Amino acid sequence: MKKTISVLLAVLMVLTCAFALASCGDKKDAAPAADTATDAAPAAEGQKLIVGFDAEFPPFGFVAEDGSYDGFDLAMAKELCSRLGWEFEAVAIDWNSKDAELSSGNINCIWNGFTYTGREDQYTWSEPYVDNSIVLVVKADSGITSLADLAGKSVMAQAGSSAVDAIDENEEFKASLKEVVQLPDYNTGFMDLDSGSVDAVAADLGVATFNISSKDGAYVILDEPLSTEQYAVGFLLGNTELRDAVNAELLKMAEDGTMMSIAENYVDEGLVLESLCLVK
Repeated sequence: MKKTISVLLAVLMVLTCAFALASCGDKKDAAPAADTATDAAPAAEGQKLIVGFDAEFPPFGFVAEDGSYDGFDLAMAKELCSRLGWEFEAVAIDWNSKDAELSSGNINCIWNGFTYTGREDQYTWSEPYVDNSIVLVVKADSGITSLADLAGKSVMAQAGSSAVDAIDENEEFKASLKEVVQLPDYNTGFMDLDSGSVDAVAADLGVATFNISSKDGAYVILDEPLSTEQYAVGFLLGNTELRDAVNAELLKMAEDGTMMSIAENYVDEGLVLESLCLVK
């Protein structure tokens, strides 16, 4: 009996060792999990791009006469989604709440004349695609011809905008002003300029060009810009997968002429074609 048990135990040990060796061989041959994880999968077809934008920021985003959302940046985003087989959604946001909208997932990118310069570490960015200047708009008959002439005057800028940042960074200029009036949108700002409530509006070049184009010489842009900057598409910090997919297609659109073709549709809205820095 004891001999039978010993034989059985020996057989069991041989089988156990054989199983263990086979298992070790399988693990050795398999690719480590870390190796596969480092290769980020491309954004899949069927991805939804939810673009946060300011609906009162022409030519990059605005409400068209038929009530639809329009603008150069939205047209670019819509075309990109069409090329990639993605779903596109434009969400009008309060610009001052853009970070909360992005972090909550209500939007997954900000694509609307969004200033990259000075915010490099706050978001994950596409390549910059537009060169921009922050300029000052005044009434043509105001007698104001330079930044120095605005000493003791009131200047309006959109709350949460790069125009506010540009004023804050130019400490000498800011100290010379009577006040900086921050309002939620530029429509209100230009109405205040009309009424005399403010003496100048600090705005992006495209916004300024759009607003003076229909005023028959009533407004002028001062020759001296307050600052220069670039626009890019902003994503939640760390969202490199979505950024990489968008950036790759954005570069293709610049190279194959699509970006310029779309831009030409917004010249009458104030878009400056020479500002497209990705177009060769």
